[in-house]
Amino acid sequence: MSGEKNLEQLLKSMKPEHNGGDYVFCKVATLENINLSEIEMLFKEKEAITLILKKEIADTLKLEYSVIMSWITLTVHSSLEAIGLTAAFSKALSDKEISCNVVAAYYHDHIFVNKKDIKMAMKVLNTFAG
Repeated sequence: MSGEKNLEQLLKSMKPEHNGGDYVFCKVATLENINLSEIEMLFKEKEAITLILKKEIADTLKLEYSVIMSWITLTVHSSLEAIGLTAAFSKALSDKEISCNVVAAYYHDHIFVNKKDIKMAMKVLNTFAG
């Protein structure tokens, strides 16, 4: 299944889900001494490897981070070719002065917002439900 492409349907059925816990973005030069089963997401950039992981794991590994985030998953299976979904929810969050960091994976879009903004972010995202 390739996922939903229709923007109106995506917005109505995105059903945001708050994943419990505190998450942080960290950078490392190598994955040496990193237990990949403890990492939620990673991305290799030319400057470093970005890790997204629970705050307590980052603290144990003595990794630096700048902000504590909450993680929201849009549970609708969106197509990788869907047009406008990220723009629609990021604009709605921006209108409420909520910064979002988005990771689009195969099945779902994942949104990271500052921990202090989670309640308002969930409220904003839930307004799209039809």
